[in-house]
Amino acid sequence: MVCATFILPPSAFSLCRYAMPNSQRPTIKAVTFDMDGLMFNTEDVYTLVGHELLRRRGHLFSPKLKKEMMGLTPQRAFEAMIRRHQLVDSWQQIAVESNALFLEMVQDRIEPMPGLFELFDALESIGIPKAVATSSSRNVVFACLDRYSLRPRLQFVLTAEDVTNGKPHPEVYQKAASRLGVAPAEMAVLEDSQNGCVSAASAGAFAVAVPGEHSRAHDFSSASLIIDTLADPKLYEALGVRK
Repeated sequence: MVCATFILPPSAFSLCRYAMPNSQRPTIKAVTFDMDGLMFNTEDVYTLVGHELLRRRGHLFSPKLKKEMMGLTPQRAFEAMIRRHQLVDSWQQIAVESNALFLEMVQDRIEPMPGLFELFDALESIGIPKAVATSSSRNVVFACLDRYSLRPRLQFVLTAEDVTNGKPHPEVYQKAASRLGVAPAEMAVLEDSQNGCVSAASAGAFAVAVPGEHSRAHDFSSASLIIDTLADPKLYEALGVRK
């Protein structure tokens, strides 16, 4: 049963969710950010990349395929593209081509999502550690973070190369909580995709959904909190920081 704004994150991949009173929620001691579409508008760039990849192969990049690929590791995302259009390429070949296109396009198009820098400042003001856990490849992630000199402000970065099982499996957020030295329930995870929220909730984290233009139709029933932007006062209240 889901009621009000906050719900108890499900364990494993359970479909059963119960309401949790605010007084029973654990104190948040760390925050882990997804990257694409959550920290930056990179989903806009990936949409352009997807269109170009399939244009070169005589196909169209549909919204349905985009939704299916969001939040997945490069391998799983490109395998979905290959299945959908019966491509002859390997996922590795498409990944190399995709990364080259992304790095070519991103520098002139990347922008931080509203409220990102202010949230970083607020968390740092009270000493809450931050990390990034993303399904993207390391070179793509570092290119985005370094554009705004954010890597030194993070405890660590987990990428597709750091896990065996990508989102929606909980592995990446289990690893994040372990490295941050907190219980999963004491870690807030900020996500913009259905796959990402399922991953965070399944790890036992406090999953916060921030739907973007490319993910508003996703199912966020696994999230503990759904907000409009990173500047939403409800997020600050949940994290126990002052806006």
